[in-house]
Amino acid sequence: MLLVEDEKALLELGKTLLEQLGYSVLATGSPNEAFQLVDEYAGDIHLLMTDVVMPEMSGRDLQQRLIALRPGLKCLFMSGYTADVIAHQGVLALGVHFLQKPFSIETLATKLREALK
Repeated sequence: MLLVEDEKALLELGKTLLEQLGYSVLATGSPNEAFQLVDEYAGDIHLLMTDVVMPEMSGRDLQQRLIALRPGLKCLFMSGYTADVIAHQGVLALGVHFLQKPFSIETLATKLREALK
């Protein structure tokens, strides 16, 4: 799994939670670093879990560019912004997996299972 979160404390917490749930995690604080990780990592990456709003590019743009490199990559978007703001980012469309921050580990586990189906 690839976790991209620009807030350092949330990145560390997210990585810890994902590992507690049994996932192997590549974690980074920026989309540009995510491209480098994906390029260098020879193993499978089944899921991208990314913040929607980040300084370098949106989570949606990151997803689209990474799918070009890793076809079949699934995605779980997350954000602390309200649905009104997120709707403009194009991630509230039907069939898109979204997790509202803050979230519990139980909600995270459920959303991950849904996204990986």
